[in-house]
Amino acid sequence: MNVPAAPPDPLQTDIVLRSPAGVRLPPVETVWFTAGDGFRLNFRRLRPVDGVPPRGPVMMVHGAGVRANLFCPPGIVTLPAMLSAAGFDVWMVNWRASIDLEPSEYTLDDAAVFDFPAAVSTIREITEHDTVKAVVHCQGSHAFTMSIASGLLPEVTRVVANSTAMTPKVRRAAAIKLPLAMATLGRLTNFFDPQFGLYPPSFAAKVMDFMVDVTHHECRNKVCKHSSFVYGVGFPTLWSHRNLDAGTHDWISGEFAHVPVSLFRQTLDCLVAKHLVPARDYREIPELLGIEAPRTTAKFTFITGADNRTFLPEAMRASHAFFNSHVPAGSPRHGFKEFEGYGHLDMFLGKHASVEVFPHIVEWLSEDP
Repeated sequence: MNVPAAPPDPLQTDIVLRSPAGVRLPPVETVWFTAGDGFRLNFRRLRPVDGVPPRGPVMMVHGAGVRANLFCPPGIVTLPAMLSAAGFDVWMVNWRASIDLEPSEYTLDDAAVFDFPAAVSTIREITEHDTVKAVVHCQGSHAFTMSIASGLLPEVTRVVANSTAMTPKVRRAAAIKLPLAMATLGRLTNFFDPQFGLYPPSFAAKVMDFMVDVTHHECRNKVCKHSSFVYGVGFPTLWSHRNLDAGTHDWISGEFAHVPVSLFRQTLDCLVAKHLVPARDYREIPELLGIEAPRTTAKFTFITGADNRTFLPEAMRASHAFFNSHVPAGSPRHGFKEFEGYGHLDMFLGKHASVEVFPHIVEWLSEDP
């Protein structure tokens, strides 16, 4: 088997998007900005297609240990491309979890307090648009939900959240595996990294690679198998192989890398509490987060794959119920949709997602407000 080259240096490989039929997409731009604590972040911006009535900005938030490029697999018409074709100004944020940025031992709190308020402010300043909409995924959804529920994103009016939000829950085997991993491998390394399957640099990395080789035989892609080991329980965990074309399955080898153990420790705390809990003592995050009413008027649509092996679909239904339990009388209620045949990340990478998933997201984001 050919071993892929090491992941590229940050932003050296541009995003190449496949256009919807008959549509000429503008080039992807890079826009740098500074988080509230001085951390340097950036956007990959895709402006709306020329001649299409503008619908305003939408921010896309990736999960942990990946980057903005993850929304742009090579073999399909992507969600950013479809949003641009529909008139949206698309801002794919590389928040501090991005593998394109300097590694740090961050928590959800850091992104909630420092990254997303600065990101929304930057979008509003550059676009001169009063409001922003958002598509958020996985740990990016956790951090974003923590931020918006704390009242830090009043300019965000519409959110589509995938896989998990306020009330994470995992499969029983994963709930057993995570504390064991924290007590063993988590003491040997500060980062878990699917790239260990290609380049294990330490004793802990070699141990992880051995464990993956022993337990995962579902495919020959080392990064795919290590991602399954890192992010839960499943063969694979993050998607169904039947939903990925061969090009996307090869491409993911360069799209997954370092995730700090600090994030997994906080995730464990959230799973025990059955809702998001802060790891820092930032005054901006309320003590009763996940219990008191979310401090936002934004309308959410919570989505998940029915075959999700990373976070259980029932957890997303619980987030939907939690937000709806705090909707004032007469206000629009939040939405929920479960997609049959999909898992965690194939909601964005699936070879048929442009037909079966993305049109729904474009429609929801096109609604007022």
